[in-house]
Amino acid sequence: MDRFFTAFSHRVAGWAGQPIAFILAGAVVIIWVLTGPLFGYSDTWQLVINTGTTIVTFLMVFLIQNAQNRDGSAIQAKLDELIRAIENARNDFIGIEHLTEAELERIKRVLERECGQDADHHKAIERLLERL
Repeated sequence: MDRFFTAFSHRVAGWAGQPIAFILAGAVVIIWVLTGPLFGYSDTWQLVINTGTTIVTFLMVFLIQNAQNRDGSAIQAKLDELIRAIENARNDFIGIEHLTEAELERIKRVLERECGQDADHHKAIERLLERL
């Protein structure tokens, strides 16, 4: 079941990100708007679009979240491998994505403090900002 859902969500998320999906969704809305006079802009006519979009949105949230979780895990595994492979890198950073937000902020402050008031560091940041 897990492999089926993974493959399914990957395909649907990939398809939903294509221009044709947007065009089809836009076409559905246009057709709905054009049928308004035919149905007298009734409550049922409005309920059709509201229900349809709610269901699609509800399901897409789960599919897209699944795809993002997989992508995030894959990127994290790749970064962990890079950290492990570089000789002078601190292996302590492998797995820090499991820490709390407060713990991550503490690590960030320590790293910034270690960087210090290095003039070369500040010049590099200034050059970066100038390019923006």
